[in-house]
Amino acid sequence: MENISFADFGKMDIRVGEIKSAEDVEGADRLYKVMVDIGGEERQMVAGIKPHYTKEELPGKKVLVLINLEPKTIRGVESRGMVLCAHTDDRSKLVCTTVEKEIATGAKVS
Repeated sequence: MENISFADFGKMDIRVGEIKSAEDVEGADRLYKVMVDIGGEERQMVAGIKPHYTKEELPGKKVLVLINLEPKTIRGVESRGMVLCAHTDDRSKLVCTTVEKEIATGAKVS
């Protein structure tokens, strides 16, 4: 794994976001289009978490999101950020990163 500088880490804008809704991405087995409140602004993101979460369990979940990632169109849907997740050791499950205690939506991770 390649190291990055502290300055490079400082360029990442990671915030606490609250998932407001999740929809299927047409023709994609792994993707949801999620709307995420990042503190007064809602962002559309494409997340490859469909095999691990139902649409019904995502709204209201507070997750960590990278919000200054360059926008990208995936399967015709523009994604303006990334929901941060981690794989289990055997890579059989993907888990969204969440916060331990109640914290304001939009709080900056540092």
